[in-house]
Amino acid sequence: MGKVPVFAGALCLTLFALLAPAALRAQALQRSIYASALDQSGAPVPNLGPTDFVVREDKVAREILSVAPATDPMQIALLVDNSQAGEQFTRDYREALPAFINAIAADESGARHQIAIITLAERPTINTAYTFDFQQAVKGANRIFGTPGSGSYLLDGIIETSQDIKKKNLTRPVIVAITTEGPELSDRQYMTVLEPLRNSGASLNVVTVGNPRNNNYDRSVVIDMGTRDTGGRNDVLMTGSALASRMRQIANELTHQYRVTYARPDTLIPPDQVTIAAAKPGLTVRGIPVKTMRERQ
Repeated sequence: MGKVPVFAGALCLTLFALLAPAALRAQALQRSIYASALDQSGAPVPNLGPTDFVVREDKVAREILSVAPATDPMQIALLVDNSQAGEQFTRDYREALPAFINAIAADESGARHQIAIITLAERPTINTAYTFDFQQAVKGANRIFGTPGSGSYLLDGIIETSQDIKKKNLTRPVIVAITTEGPELSDRQYMTVLEPLRNSGASLNVVTVGNPRNNNYDRSVVIDMGTRDTGGRNDVLMTGSALASRMRQIANELTHQYRVTYARPDTLIPPDQVTIAAAKPGLTVRGIPVKTMRERQ
């Protein structure tokens, strides 16, 4: 038998070295995260790329493949505390909710977002079902009145909204809750709220209006962990007059998010934790993984 020339063997090794990364990348799974990137004033930062983010799964850094504006339609559930404690903010609600809705409607991406409104006094009640008609949503916001002698059911509202998101198989769900420091009457432990929230794939954003004095432990944990773990916001406002500008800011953040796509090894065991952060100081980055169709179902 003839001998194989040495340079031929070297050529094979060189080709293998060049093709191996491509083969490994082909075997990797591509996953995505909806991410916000804000400057120190809270304004969205445009024109970011793969080198501006760091994605980790169980503390292991992953290769970021692409970064693009998130143009997928959102399904936004507005939860509004219209209990007796929220009655004093009725006028602020009627300014802030239309401001938020109109800011979402002005999204330059052209995505067809939907908005629903759920009130929280006495029990979670649908004020306006998910709709593409933003004027209908504004009319629903203007129908909100305070309910004398009632308490708030924020935790029940988060559970029922999360379950409805799961049932409807919504693709990019967002929960934005406006609450007060009045009594929380939901008889729920925090884990019974966080579990359906996480299963829904929704980001939770909470704006609390008024002087902080609520002593409900489970509600405090849900607001803290629920917003932090789902890439949402946790805002506290001392006066209702600041609500409209804050709701516009939240809408501006939601309509200027990124879709960050990264590579994950094709393994049978999914990660317990996925995090995204800024690669450089000066940016506030938060996000939530995009659920696949199988995960949503």
